[in-house]
Amino acid sequence: MRVIGAPRARRRPTVIERGGQVQRRHKPDYWLLIYSVILLAIGLVVIYAISPGLSLTSNVGQNYYINRQMISVLLGVIAFIITANLPTSVWYRVQTPLLILAGLSAIAVRAFGVEVNGAYRWIQVGGFSFQSGELIKFALLIWIAGFLANRLKDGTIAHGRHTFQPLIIALVAVVIVVAGVQSDLGTTAVILAIMAVMAFVAGLPLKKIVTIGAVIVVAGILVVSVSGYKKQRLDTFLHPDSNCQNSGYQSCQALISVGSGGMIGLGLGRDVQAYGYLPEAQNDSIFAIYGEKFGLIGSLVLLGLFIGLFSRLKNIIERAPDDFTRLLVTGVLAWLSVQAFINIGAMIGIIPFEGITLPFISYGGTSILFVAAAIGVAFEISRYTTYSVPIATNEEGKQHDNSRDRRRFRGAYHANPGSRS
Repeated sequence: MRVIGAPRARRRPTVIERGGQVQRRHKPDYWLLIYSVILLAIGLVVIYAISPGLSLTSNVGQNYYINRQMISVLLGVIAFIITANLPTSVWYRVQTPLLILAGLSAIAVRAFGVEVNGAYRWIQVGGFSFQSGELIKFALLIWIAGFLANRLKDGTIAHGRHTFQPLIIALVAVVIVVAGVQSDLGTTAVILAIMAVMAFVAGLPLKKIVTIGAVIVVAGILVVSVSGYKKQRLDTFLHPDSNCQNSGYQSCQALISVGSGGMIGLGLGRDVQAYGYLPEAQNDSIFAIYGEKFGLIGSLVLLGLFIGLFSRLKNIIERAPDDFTRLLVTGVLAWLSVQAFINIGAMIGIIPFEGITLPFISYGGTSILFVAAAIGVAFEISRYTTYSVPIATNEEGKQHDNSRDRRRFRGAYHANPGSRS
């Protein structure tokens, strides 16, 4: 019986011994959620600010874009709640059916989708559009995580027939379906980067990964050299000022937009480029619009938020409880970081322009839906990440955890409790 006013007994932390290590589960990484919410909020603010300009050029209501973006964010929140409460074992079981569904969606986009600039990326579903490339990224990273985790478990991770052959088959299928059928090189680049990073983290020989990458680069150059539209984009990158009225129009306008922001930006209500000057201002060119509004300082803040998000994912990877979950979060980190680099890099002219959305920020329901779902998967895994320390042994050979170890367990996420964030 507890005496009123007496201090409540402190519950000892749950300590588990695995493989000569002491492990303790802890609360989920709420900073991962905070960074994601801030980035989504920034996206909403930018879309709201440019909605009047977009509505004038699209002949729709003034709140058309912001209303649809809010619906997309709501769907993303629902997707996050679902995936953040699903055990990771569920993803392990559905990896193959999910991959088949993604392949069927890619075929459906080609058969019934809308062609934009020679690429088939969207299919109309009622009043909304669905981009199959986002589902392919999500499904493929789950399948690769399961496949590589199985190879690590049976010790054949460096085996050619058991590991490299299936991965090469998957790689060829991605190139045929996404780059060939859909003509979407941006999504193809992101998917190949996801595969390469996950393979490297799993322990595949770097020499073989580099060799395969070199073959892909050479093949990509050959494809671009015989494709008129893609060759024009490459020429525009190499000579950005040579054809600003035709093939290089979007790249030139993006540079003008970023440059006009100056140090602190023009502000939310003083944008110019969204009024019909910069194509795809709400999608592929959203970073250029952001730079115009918030300038160099605002752009650095946005980059800092992305880096903070990526650092939280990296921490989860380092403390993941098993190979499957570790590779899952690795795929999420590779997906978001590479896609952000491609979008931002194209807007500031350091890489060739390739239409691809900026995670969390760009307008579009499919992108937000699957990015939120991926963050939910990582958030769920962060509930079970562990911090391990060797088990202390007394003079009689019995294992015990001393008070110092218990204090370290209370740090939960980091080795140094004082630095926990």
